[in-house]
Amino acid sequence: MEQSAIEAATLAGSVSAYDFSVWSLFLRADLIVKAVIIMLVLASIWCWAVIIEKTLWLRRLNALAGDFEATFWSGGSLDVLYDRIGPRPKDPMTAVFVAAMQEWRRSAAKGPRPADRPIGGLHERIDRVMQITVTREMDRVERYMTFLASTGATAPFIGLFGTVWGIMNSFQSIAMSKNTSLVVVAPGIAEALFATALGLLAAIPAVVAYNKLSKELDRYAGRLDTFAGEFSAILSRQSEERA
Repeated sequence: MEQSAIEAATLAGSVSAYDFSVWSLFLRADLIVKAVIIMLVLASIWCWAVIIEKTLWLRRLNALAGDFEATFWSGGSLDVLYDRIGPRPKDPMTAVFVAAMQEWRRSAAKGPRPADRPIGGLHERIDRVMQITVTREMDRVERYMTFLASTGATAPFIGLFGTVWGIMNSFQSIAMSKNTSLVVVAPGIAEALFATALGLLAAIPAVVAYNKLSKELDRYAGRLDTFAGEFSAILSRQSEERA
């Protein structure tokens, strides 16, 4: 009885003396597990960089869109607004406005519309130009969103691969030492589970941020589509009045 107690105390002391810090777990890990850990850490850092950049960028885009809409609906001249913005717009909504005005001015530069030429052709060109601009600008805004989705979907499996590989190494250590004590098993299991923890650490923020940012991007895209439709109606009305 006393001998069993002494052995248990010795075993507990050996395990407690073992260094289970994050850095020690990484240094003792197998080469494959180290590669998995490095990959997951880099993916997590990159995800957070994308999350912060997209959050700040969307906030700025919404602010710029609000300022532009306030100026656009103030009742001023569209030509004056276009000349003030210039050929290099700063945000997607302004880019949609500039693209439509450029097509509008090209049509006006050709002179009066002949009676046999339909007005609908100009309207279709303006609508097409604005939709192309919306698509192009949203592609730029949504850049790196695929990385968030991919990280959220694959990071747990990458971590699980590192875990399985680490457990296989633990079993090999048990077979070589012919000892199934906690001192032999615990370090390898800890290193293996460390990879799973990193996989979840990278995946959970990526999934949450992707869902949140996707909704905000859809809302912003709808805002651009609404403005494009309203502006198309304004240009259509002015075209009919000019004709």
